[in-house]
Amino acid sequence: MGDFVLEIPLSCLGVGKSAVVKSLSVHGALRRRLSDIGVVEGAAVKCVGRSPLGDPAAYMICGAVIAIRDCDSRGVSVEPL
Repeated sequence: MGDFVLEIPLSCLGVGKSAVVKSLSVHGALRRRLSDIGVVEGAAVKCVGRSPLGDPAAYMICGAVIAIRDCDSRGVSVEPL
């Protein structure tokens, strides 16, 4: 039997949890913006907080804390660590 790899949308990553970006299913300007801030395949991300209403969430990416809206982070698949 092969290893089972759990992939979830970045928007589902809980506060304090870390993951590795596996793929992006967004295109165009949003894909370019995400890659500009370091959201690329193989990058480590950590959810460091959520706004009081839950959206957006703050993620530590490449040493910087970046707020990303849930509607944008749903297109990023990650593997929790």
